[in-house]
Amino acid sequence: MPVTITAGLDGTDHSLAAADWAAHEAARRGTALRLVYAWVWGPGDTASVGDRDAEERMVRAVLSDARSRVAAAHPALDVSTEVVVGDPVSVLVDEAARAQTLVLGSRGYGTLAGYLVGSVSLHVLRRTARPVVMVRETQPAAPAPLPSGEVVVGVQGAEAAGGPVLDFAFAAAAERDVPLRAVYAWEVPPVLIWSPGSMWVAERQGGLEPVHRQILSDALAPWREKYPRVEVAEHLGTGPASEVLLSRAEGAQLLVVGRRTHEPGVRRLGSVTHAALHHARCAVAVVPHA
Repeated sequence: MPVTITAGLDGTDHSLAAADWAAHEAARRGTALRLVYAWVWGPGDTASVGDRDAEERMVRAVLSDARSRVAAAHPALDVSTEVVVGDPVSVLVDEAARAQTLVLGSRGYGTLAGYLVGSVSLHVLRRTARPVVMVRETQPAAPAPLPSGEVVVGVQGAEAAGGPVLDFAFAAAAERDVPLRAVYAWEVPPVLIWSPGSMWVAERQGGLEPVHRQILSDALAPWREKYPRVEVAEHLGTGPASEVLLSRAEGAQLLVVGRRTHEPGVRRLGSVTHAALHHARCAVAVVPHA
């Protein structure tokens, strides 16, 4: 059973913010923190200092400084560091498999010329079967204070496949002792695709909104029972799911979204997850599910 929270560093302020977030999380859970720098040296790269030994010292200095920073904020935290030589995507996917949660910064440039850390993160998100948290805030001067606000989760329906997403979100709210806001979006279908009979049934049930409200309630029921102390606010909205979800994530400390993994050979994040990663101001947890 993994017993670490792992943060991937690349020398940017975004990855430093990821280390801060990971340290808060490890301290909260009582687990160890692992700081990893996935490094590939290329003497022809514009980002390279031109000397392998000098660049390695620079990489190790990034880890050392990050360790000192999080240790100052969390003196009792068990922190380890490692430089792992290899392709950043492959290294971070392996790290995710070993950790409870992998934490990454969402912007910045890595050591490979023209290779956006954002691109690395997207590839990692598509390939890993473990939760990954993306952190985009920058706090270069000092570690950020403990984040506040509720946990927000996007609910896709009552399918059992979405269970890992809701379990992660409920557990996160329980650990933080904050409310959970469950957001479910639906769109009114074009009238032409509805038969008169189906419209009659919907109207007999009081319209379409109660139907979707019941879908949301059914999806949450098992997790309310498992986490009875979590205060849950249900939000039902009409319109594009990404817009509805982001509108309710303002002021949240964590937004939880899912990524489907059931399609063989297809590695997609989905439009809602893409929107959350690009536009949410808080940390975003991407949880794979079948």
